[in-house]
Amino acid sequence: MELFPTIEKANINDIKIFQEEKLKSLLCYLEANSPFYQRLFKENNIKVSDIETLEDLRKIPTTSKNDIQQNNDDFFCIPQNKIVDYSTTSGTLGDPVTFGLSDDDLERLAYNEAISFACAGIQEGDVVQMITTIDKRFMAGLAYFLGLRKMGASVVRMGPGIPELQWDSIFRYKPKYLITVPSFLLKMIDYAEKHGIDYKNSSVYGAVCIGESIKNQDFTDNILSQKIKEKWNIQLYSTYASTEMSTAFTECEFQNGGHQHPELIITEILDENENPVQEGKSGELTITTLGVEALPLLRFKTGDLVKAHYESCQCGRNTMRLGPVVGRKQQMIKYKGTTLYPPAMSDILNDFNGIQCYQIVIQSNEIGLDEIIIKISTEREDDHFEGEVRDHFRAKLRVSPKIEIIDLDILSKTVFNQNSRKPINFLDLR
Repeated sequence: MELFPTIEKANINDIKIFQEEKLKSLLCYLEANSPFYQRLFKENNIKVSDIETLEDLRKIPTTSKNDIQQNNDDFFCIPQNKIVDYSTTSGTLGDPVTFGLSDDDLERLAYNEAISFACAGIQEGDVVQMITTIDKRFMAGLAYFLGLRKMGASVVRMGPGIPELQWDSIFRYKPKYLITVPSFLLKMIDYAEKHGIDYKNSSVYGAVCIGESIKNQDFTDNILSQKIKEKWNIQLYSTYASTEMSTAFTECEFQNGGHQHPELIITEILDENENPVQEGKSGELTITTLGVEALPLLRFKTGDLVKAHYESCQCGRNTMRLGPVVGRKQQMIKYKGTTLYPPAMSDILNDFNGIQCYQIVIQSNEIGLDEIIIKISTEREDDHFEGEVRDHFRAKLRVSPKIEIIDLDILSKTVFNQNSRKPINFLDLR
């Protein structure tokens, strides 16, 4: 299998022509098989034969998560008896959406992860420890397993949590790579230090980091990444994906953003008026999936605000690269005249030593304004801690949130909820 697809090394114009051919096939497929898009084309007088270039996509209305929630069944292009796996979105912003995958979709998913992991340097024969769930209708866990199997790597399916078991597995099977939520690495380091585990001399070379950002917008390490590397000198690779995209954007060894796979996805970065943003500006990532059989999406607005990078990469790929997510569009907070996104607040909290666990809660007060409450569990017992955190927020973000110190046993049950795939560090009650 070609783990560095030829199209990724092609020049920008050839990539565009290649994608336009794929787009035409997709439009014909949707017109023949998708009740939702058949209706959309009809209501908007769209002839799919008129859509010939990537620029022509703008003639078609965008699709949102709301559309799928309200018309989930009408998005399916295949009969139920051809669905071999059911996955759902994580439900971060409302009710989860059901995605079914056909046999070919699972094959495409495996291909996507194989070329993505290869991008990060994983090779045939490497042992990889998955510190992520593979059950609970979670597409990503299954995708990682299928991709690693396809590329000929060995998988240790550990699942999330339990540092003691993770270390036992690392010293038993000697994985070269981990797939994990990066903040969990700090828990593993803390456990190792408290129990005399020689973690700095383990087999682990690198970790593919999911669910949380490890980079600033200029691709330097953010605070979370710095804290991990100060203790444990391993390589950290960003990867970004979603159930809706069935496609990952993963960093190569030069770690300058996640590479697009042009054979799997078309990307647009749109402003508030759904026009393409100027190069170098951030906007909402809007995607069109290629090669998906069961539930393909056309101009789907992901809700993620990102910045795209178009210059060629030292690795030889000429594909667009995505920078770290700036924030979720629906999670934007207006607080006393300042616009905030949760990742900026997480960076500040990750900067503090002594924080064991935290949760950022946004709610509306009695006069309808956004209110920020930071719930923190800490090892520190001095009286100045609360003030220090507040001062840090004031200095960095020009806001002064309410701070609540909460017992670790109580807060950790909310943050590490058994029914959630990711730590719930942000709660929007508005």
